[in-house]
Parts: sequence; structure tokens; C-alpha cells
Amino acid sequence: MGILSDDVVIIRQSEKEGDPSVITINCPDKTGLGCDLCRIILFFGLNIVRGDVSTDGKWCYLVFWVIGKPNTRWNLLKMRLAEASPSFSWAFGISRCYLSDSELQPPKLPDLFLLKLGCSDRKGLLYDVTEVLYKLEINIEKVKISTTPDGKVMDLFFVTDTRELLGTGKRRDEVYECLRDAVGDSVMSYDIELVGPEITARSQASSSVAEALFSSDVSGEHPSGLLHTSSSVSIAVDNSLSPAHTLVQITCQDHKGLLYDIMRTFKDFNIQISYGRFTIKRGTNCEIDLFIVQSDGRKILDSSKQDALISRLKAELQQPLRVVIMNRGPDTQLLVTNPVELSGKGRPQVFHDIAVALKKINTCIFSAEIGRHVTGDREWEVYKVLINEDGSLPVWRSKIEEQVWNTLMGWE
Repeated sequence: MGILSDDVVIIRQSEKEGDPSVITINCPDKTGLGCDLCRIILFFGLNIVRGDVSTDGKWCYLVFWVIGKPNTRWNLLKMRLAEASPSFSWAFGISRCYLSDSELQPPKLPDLFLLKLGCSDRKGLLYDVTEVLYKLEINIEKVKISTTPDGKVMDLFFVTDTRELLGTGKRRDEVYECLRDAVGDSVMSYDIELVGPEITARSQASSSVAEALFSSDVSGEHPSGLLHTSSSVSIAVDNSLSPAHTLVQITCQDHKGLLYDIMRTFKDFNIQISYGRFTIKRGTNCEIDLFIVQSDGRKILDSSKQDALISRLKAELQQPLRVVIMNRGPDTQLLVTNPVELSGKGRPQVFHDIAVALKKINTCIFSAEIGRHVTGDREWEVYKVLINEDGSLPVWRSKIEEQVWNTLMGWE
């Protein structure tokens, strides 16, 4: 039992390039829904410039003003947003005893596939491959890329398919044709096979990688210099303005996925947003007002809980990702990491953006891996990219860090 996507999601595309399009979502509510929707919007490469959210705990109404791209797939976006909305039955408080067994089951994990691609190496190759997978809605969960001395590349992508069709011959043929169009005749081998989820099981980063990425907070000194951070973040909590809600006021610099980072933090803390407003003022400065309650429907009065929430929000907004260049023996390695949601979902399109950034400065990737690392009570995705050295190393390294950071933050 559900709601037609035309009723759940309405998209009004802008008539003039550069003007925001408006996405309206009207559906049953659940804790973390805002995070799930913002993650989809981020996956499609859209920038949210304004947002309004309201809910009575059972039904919610969300409006996002977004800046799209000429190639934005609006119909597909609409479908994905509708699929993320809770089932219609919950809106009317139907008892669980009346739901079917399929509705009571937790969501099924998507099938994991190994995509093997062998071809001749060239500049921009990895960018072209990741761009194809992105357009096909194929998510890269883990990757291992290696280059041989004779200029051959073997790419191993562990992927999931948003459309859940990669097990069919038609879908595999579509992927092959798109990759061949992008890569050309240099394709030497191609194969897709179903693998088990244990392939992407959690693994610890090496001690040197862990020290480079996690040895200090955003305000501390770092072995390779100060980690990149966003501009100052101001967060205030007020319990006097509303009898039923805690008000959280945030002022910060805009970045790609900003609203996702805020919503993700609230989801991990199991906090419900009853009303919220997000606006960008004076260029890149953002102001966010959020009226929130705990999972029990009460205000956050405990000062220790307030401090924990403020600390986490500030860390996520100052440094949603970490970018570091380090030595790996005689080679140079680029490290990028981002926190993983408690649900296990990582940040979308990070590897794609790394490839975009390195292509812009004509830097070749020799090998790459994606893994996960646990520190304390948090899990992180870790991207390790071995890059070909070039030119004046200190200047070159600084340029790589800056380019990758700016691309990931959407500041270009």
C-alpha cells in the first residue's frame, strides 16, 4: 500500500539557468527522513540553497530550493525521492499486526557485484569510468585499482546497483556499452559477477594512515600540517523560545552537502526535527534554525546532551571530510576520509569528486583503494589514492590537497 510518486514529490524546474528549482515532498514522517532525502539530492549533484521542513510527528512537508545542472535527471530524482518516503500505511497509524510480512521485514541489503575492467592506461581514465558509473546509478562500495609497468590498468569495483538490475544480462550489456563509449577501444577485458557482502567487511587502516587522519581534532596540530577546515561555525541552543521544542541555531559557511551533514548528525543522535528553515545569505554564509525534540518527544534539557550535540555538529560542519597528503615509502599517497552514518551508509560521490579534482590538475592515479576504519565509536570511509609524482613536490602536494578539498566542498 503506498502513495503515487506524483502525490509525494513535486518538482518545479526553473525556467532560467542559474535560478533554483523547487522540490516539494509531502509524505508520512520518520526519524532520519530528512537525512535520507538530502543524501539523494547530494547524490544527484544538486546544491540546496534554501529549505523549509515541518512535521507533526506523523506527516511531514519539506520544500527544497536547489540549483541543478543542465544534465540533471529530474524524473529519476523524483522517483528516488518518492522511494525513500515511508509507506502510506504508517500515515494512518495502521497497527503492525495488519501489515504484511514483507512490510515488517527490515530493508534487504542490495546485492554486491564485482566489476572487473582491464584497459590501457591514460590520463583521465578513472574519471571517465566513475562518471559512467555515476550516471548509471551504480554505487562504488570498494575499489582496487592497479597499474602495471607496461601501462595496463586493472580496475576492481565492488558495486551496488540503485536500480537493482545488475544481475540481468540487459543491464550488464548497458554498463559495458557505456564504458566502451567512454573508454574506447582500449578496453581489454570486462566482467561482472555477484559476490558476498563479506568482501566489503570493515577493515582497519594502517597505523600511519590512522595517525595522519585521526591523530587530532580540527583545532589541533597535525603531523603534516593543519588539516583543511571550513570557516568558523556558530551553534546556539535555546529552550526558552518554545514550550515544546529545543531551538538549535547554526551559522556557518556553505559547502556541498551541508544540509545532509546536519541531518545526518541528527539522525545518528535519533533526534526529530519538527520545524526547520535553511537559507544562504551574503553569498556563502548560511543560517539554519531548527526546532527539535528527542526520540521521546521531549526537549533536550540535559546540558551534557546539548554539549555532545553541539560538539558533534561543529566537528561535522568544520570538517565534513579530511584530506591529507603523505609519503608511502618512495611514493605519494592522497588520503580522504568521511564519517559513515550509523545505518552504514557512506557519503555519496566522494570517489567521483576525487577523480574530478585530480583530472583538473592533470594528476594521474597509479592505484586506489576504498576501505573503512573504526576509531572510538565512529566508523569512517577511507580513500587511499597513490598518485604519480610530478614537478616541485611541496608546491605540487599543496596544490593537490587544495584542489581535492575545494572540489569535495563544492567551492569551485
